[in-house]
Amino acid sequence: MTATTAHPFDTPDAISPFRKWIMACRPATLAAAFVPVAVGSACAHFAGAFRLGPALAALFGAIMIQIGTNLANDVFDHEKGADTEERLGPTRVVQAGLLSAARVRSAMVICFGLATLAGVYLTWVAGWPILVIGVASVASGIAYTGGPYPLGYHGLGDLFVMVFFGFVAVCGTAFVQAGFVPGVAWWSSAAVGALATAILVVNNVRDRDTDVKAGKRTLAVRLGRRAGIAEYAILLIIAFGVPVALALIGHVGLTVLIPCLTLPFGLVLLRRLSTLHGRPLNAVLAGTAKLMLLHGVLLAIGITLGS
Repeated sequence: MTATTAHPFDTPDAISPFRKWIMACRPATLAAAFVPVAVGSACAHFAGAFRLGPALAALFGAIMIQIGTNLANDVFDHEKGADTEERLGPTRVVQAGLLSAARVRSAMVICFGLATLAGVYLTWVAGWPILVIGVASVASGIAYTGGPYPLGYHGLGDLFVMVFFGFVAVCGTAFVQAGFVPGVAWWSSAAVGALATAILVVNNVRDRDTDVKAGKRTLAVRLGRRAGIAEYAILLIIAFGVPVALALIGHVGLTVLIPCLTLPFGLVLLRRLSTLHGRPLNAVLAGTAKLMLLHGVLLAIGITLGS
């Protein structure tokens, strides 16, 4: 996922504290928090059960978990030696000496704490299943790069993103509003999760060589660059296949096909992933995040109009 990078001639003292924290939070990644809530809320509306309060609480909680996970990755990747001067991706604030590991770790705890407060409200609204989802989401956000068995270091990052940014986030958002998970939410969560995972795939393909040195065994490391590109293509097929499937089975009106307008953009990104190497893939990473945002917003609109 992407973030604002420091200018090559910037020094830690030349960057304002506010900008340092913005870099640490990586706002460009927040599409992965916003889109599942938007789509899940559209699914609740489709079921005639949209509720603004739970929707906003779910969005706040998702954003806090996303930022907390970003901060955790910044600290834990640095401590594990995955972030070095050879890093090709956006600047990590701890590795660059912009913020101390202790301060970033404290901010991580605050973010997860705020997410917990949103979870308390949602548990009161929707019951104990939300408590389980919330605890699992926070624990997984930390375990992605931290703990005794970091998921991202053992080839499980793709599964983590698909499950939590797709099925858990979309279906959970619909559940806190409707009290059940509409069928359209299960379908939609696959599309959302696929594009969120595609962001990670670009990151892993780009970092394959440095991850090998750091002992980070992502799927791109285990299976190779070609497999990573093939995975990206499969994820695009899922993302664009879901609206088509929903239209064909008549579950939602033809407006659900609106996200297919972004297919040419997805194909351009696939071609670039196949031909570019190293730092130029940062543009593909940013483009995939934009694709997720555009596709997700259009999917939410399509579902809402089709209800």
